[in-house]
Amino acid sequence: MVIALADDATQPIKVKAQTVLIDEKQGLSVYTGKASVVQGSLILSAEKIQLFSNQTEVTKVIAKGDKKQRAHYQQSQPSQSRFIEATADNITYLIQKELVHLRGHAHLVQGFDSFSGGTLDYDIKNDKVIANKSKDGAQRVRFKIKL
Repeated sequence: MVIALADDATQPIKVKAQTVLIDEKQGLSVYTGKASVVQGSLILSAEKIQLFSNQTEVTKVIAKGDKKQRAHYQQSQPSQSRFIEATADNITYLIQKELVHLRGHAHLVQGFDSFSGGTLDYDIKNDKVIANKSKDGAQRVRFKIKL
């Protein structure tokens, strides 16, 4: 079973951006301008990153790339010799479900295997990758597996 490093969740969240908007009532923080979020081995970078939280913890992170650069996700995995790395136009990380949803030019590398498509879901806890073509069919599913 592949899981994110257990230590990551206990690490502080470090954020860098050019502009920050924090709305505590709504439980929303928006970081724009070459934004990055780092928590332990987890690194998320994009032009715009939104952190959604309840009273006690961050529950969801949405990263949106721009025309120049797609959103980027990276995290170490204890049972892999290499980290998980993904890029897409939009990346949504549902923290409690341990699910990373990639939409638009989705690409994920796990170890020496790679997957791409219009959308891609990576279930961290169950080590599952589900790739789909884009709605217009222009971005078909592709994968490369090294045995």
